[in-house]
Formats: sequence, C-alpha cells, structure tokens
Amino acid sequence: MTMPPLMSLDDVLELPCPEPGLRIAYGAEPSQFGYLRLPGGAGPHPVAIVVHGGCWRSQYDIEHIASFADALRTTGIATWSIEYRRVGDPGGGWPGTFLDVAAATDCLRLIAAEHKLDLARVLTVGHSAGGQLALWLASRWKLARKSAIRGGPPLGLKGVVSLAAVDDLRRALAEGVCGDMAGRLIGGTPEAFPRRYAEASPIELVPLGVRQHLVHGALDPIVPVAFARDFAAISARAGDDVTLTVLEDSGHFEPIAPTSRAWPSVRDAVLDMVW
Repeated sequence: MTMPPLMSLDDVLELPCPEPGLRIAYGAEPSQFGYLRLPGGAGPHPVAIVVHGGCWRSQYDIEHIASFADALRTTGIATWSIEYRRVGDPGGGWPGTFLDVAAATDCLRLIAAEHKLDLARVLTVGHSAGGQLALWLASRWKLARKSAIRGGPPLGLKGVVSLAAVDDLRRALAEGVCGDMAGRLIGGTPEAFPRRYAEASPIELVPLGVRQHLVHGALDPIVPVAFARDFAAISARAGDDVTLTVLEDSGHFEPIAPTSRAWPSVRDAVLDMVW
C-alpha cells in the first residue's frame, strides 16, 4: 500500500480557517496578543496555551495554527493561542521572544475569572520552534529571578505537549535545523553566549518538574525524530514523567493538522494531560 505524501506548510494553510475567538492583548506591541477560544459549557475550563512554530521567524505567524487550536477547543479545552515577537520583528529574539511568551502565559491570571478558566489545569502545547518555547515555559520556574528572560513570577503549569519540538538549541545550530535561526534567536553561538543557551534550551533545563508528552513524526524532514528520542531519554533519566509517541507514518506538519492521521494521538496526549 502506498503511503499518502507528507503534509507541507501549504497543506496546513489550506485547512479551514475558523473564527479566531477573542483577541486579547497582553502588551502594547503589535505581536503581543493571543486568541482565546472557549468550549461550550459553564466551566471552569482547562486551558491549552498553543505556541506556534516557524523557526522563530517573523514571516510565520499565528494564523497557521488556527485550525489546530479550534479543534482542541471542540474537545472541551479552552485554547489560548499566543502571538509573540520573533526574529525579524523589532524586539524579537533575545530576550523579547522569551519575555513575550512568558507574559502571554502569565496573562491567564488576569483573564481567568472573566472567562471561567481553570488555572489548576493549564498546559502548554507547542509545535516545532513553538515546541521549544512550550518546553521552556514549563521550565521557566527554574530560572533565577535576575534572568533576562524569566519575566515575572511564572504561572504554574500542569504539563507540556511538544510536537516536533526543536528541544536542543545547541544541536539545532550545529545540525542546521532551521538553518542558523537558533543562533539568531539567542543572539550568537554557544561559545559566545553559553549562559543564554543554558537558560533557553529545554534539554539543558531538565528535569522540568512537570509531565511531558513528546509527539514526533518518524519521517520529519525538518526536525529529526532523534531530537525527541534523545530528549525523552535524558528527561526520564533525570526523573521526569515523560512519554514519547513516535508517529511512524508522519512528517513535520501532520501533528498540527486536525485532518491528518496524527491528530488522534495529539488530541489524546492533550486530553490525558488535563482530565
């Protein structure tokens, strides 16, 4: 039997585009906002903070993750899909990208009561470069208060689901994953900025201290599945509760496409984290 071709970014962009939900600003800059999509029912609702990918580049924005975020909403989970400054935006990269996703996460404290959100059941879900940020958000509590990227007191998270995550920034730069974008995100090489990599690269922050479910396509041509396998092994040895799901017939974009063969595994990973 011939396997269907792997999905591309264009395939994801052609998915039905649902209504964006409530647009809420968490800062004054144009990219400092998120879309809150609420499920039916009285609540309080568990929340998935959805962090889009795109190699941290400014040309890839929040819109390509819309169908994914709305599909999660239909399972009974509120989704807080966040935009943030990226490399190429004024203030993007170090430290702005990290401060933005931190502020967007902590903003849930300000909107939880009005929208009936359950702050005891919040997880991050991130794809590709957004997977790096989702894992980093789960580890932010470990950073020193004086860290340039920690931001304010971190909101507690129940767990993280990473999808094809670039979870090792040093390795990404060395192997050319996303070209040289890991270096541009941090502001230079690991030799020039070792402390920055230590504070920003999830693999250097284990144990994260929260549950993790890593989902990765075995045929991923952009972020090799070895990233997930190695992260899961290191995290487990460090004592974390980590699950790895390798999708044998999937590539890089199937995990964020609700119409794909990967979707049931992704959906179940998220639901298992909050229910």
